[in-house]
Amino acid sequence: MSAATAATSAAVAVRDRVLGLLPGRADWHAVRRSPRRDLLAGLTVAIVALPLALAFGVTSGLGAQAGLVTAVVAGAVAAVFGGSNLQVSGPTGAMTVVLVPVVQQFGPAGVLMVGALAGLVLIALALARLGRYVRYLPTPVIEGFTAGIAVVIALQQVPAALGVTDAHGDRVWAVAADAVARFVVHPRPAALAVALGVAALMLLGGRWRPGVPFSLLGVAAATILAETAPVDLVRIGALPQGLPAPSLGFLDLGAVGVLLPSALAVAALAALESLLSATVADGMTVGERHDPDRELFGQGLANLASPLFGGIPATAAIARTAVNVRAGASSKLAALTHAVALAAIVLAAAPLVGRIPLAALAGVLLATTVRMVEAASLLALARATRGDALVLVLTFAVTVIWDLVTAVAVGIAVAIVIALRAVARSARLEQVPLDRGEHSAEEHALLDEHIVAYRLDGPLFFAAAHTFLLQLSDVADVRVVILRMSRVSALDATGAHVLGDAIRRLRGRGITVLLSGITPGHDQVLATLGVADELRRDGLVFPDTPAAIAYARGLLQGAATA
Repeated sequence: MSAATAATSAAVAVRDRVLGLLPGRADWHAVRRSPRRDLLAGLTVAIVALPLALAFGVTSGLGAQAGLVTAVVAGAVAAVFGGSNLQVSGPTGAMTVVLVPVVQQFGPAGVLMVGALAGLVLIALALARLGRYVRYLPTPVIEGFTAGIAVVIALQQVPAALGVTDAHGDRVWAVAADAVARFVVHPRPAALAVALGVAALMLLGGRWRPGVPFSLLGVAAATILAETAPVDLVRIGALPQGLPAPSLGFLDLGAVGVLLPSALAVAALAALESLLSATVADGMTVGERHDPDRELFGQGLANLASPLFGGIPATAAIARTAVNVRAGASSKLAALTHAVALAAIVLAAAPLVGRIPLAALAGVLLATTVRMVEAASLLALARATRGDALVLVLTFAVTVIWDLVTAVAVGIAVAIVIALRAVARSARLEQVPLDRGEHSAEEHALLDEHIVAYRLDGPLFFAAAHTFLLQLSDVADVRVVILRMSRVSALDATGAHVLGDAIRRLRGRGITVLLSGITPGHDQVLATLGVADELRRDGLVFPDTPAAIAYARGLLQGAATA
């Protein structure tokens, strides 16, 4: 095939892949099923999402307007191009945890650039069809970082809840501690009362009437109180009416190398949270199944569009998606309606939104963090196995002390080590009795004294190879060793090298080594690495164990008569 033909084929493959990620007729057929219910569900989600969008925008460091813009722009784009009919996207608490250090280090323009780069990474993941692999994340890692995120978000709200505006620190817990110290010196009980009151209203009211938007009611009540009562509360501040004009002013190609690590972290979080949210939505319905690659593609486009209007990186939101499902949504129209409704609020009520106290938004997020933590699930995982408990606690602790991406990396690494340890322990080297057949008692005594057959069970790979070598090196007082390979479930390069080393050690002690039952896949590994080449040349590799036993008996009988 010529280079031109190969390039054409690759271009066609990429084109077909991109077309496969775009919305199709089936998406719009779903819209026709029950448009009225979808419209009502979208309005319901918008009511719930408004205070969250404002709060997450403030917490991210770019302001309430950035949160609203993200909910409108990213919410609309992800609704149209995403892979789930029920998913609702926008700013989330987990994302703000990652963004706060970026704002501190690179400023608002850096956050916008990070969001755009993350969008490109998500599109690349979609084209590479990597969405399906998120399902392999260990549950203790997911639960651990979810609980850790809840604690971090709660710590982020401490300054606003205490009415402190000048707290400092290089970590979120340090900022919270500084805010507490400043509050003790100059207490502002009104801010604390508002924050705790809104949080209590959401938690208690949610249990009493789950369908009522108590978050919006609490924020409205706090705003009225701040306007009518003589209390000193810090407010959001003036918001411009309408969406800002799109701009590429944040683009700085020279900063790509510096911002890429942060962009990769944002993309990883967006992919993880979006696909987990889509899985939750599928589980709440009958017959709905999301396309993970299309979901990544939609989130990638959303994160490319959001920075153009000054929005922060976005991802799907489990809480808003759950509200959408419970409200009766059945198509993408509901999530799109949520974005349009929020846009209308920005156009019509920006001055009113600017009067909302920051302490009220802190109360909304404090209640949200309480709802994020599933105590029963955490306790069940902690009691399951010591390994699960270790992964859970480590992921949680690293999330709170350092950052989310490091926590996920540490959790996955520890989970892999624990899994490999368990698999390695399943590998066994067992001495097995030989088939006695019709031989005399004297012959049996001779065979029992000089021939030993070992059966290798399970995987022979890097984690189990050292134990295997120690066991096999202890073989003594034998003339022939038969290694039965038919039950080896996995063989890697390390296992093959260790096998070859064990064979060389035994042969160096004058012991004849026979191999039997090597499967074709494992035989290819051994042959490629040159393991047991001498045995092959000497005819000491056999298709099955009976043939190897027969050869061993003949070998010893011949040596006895010589």
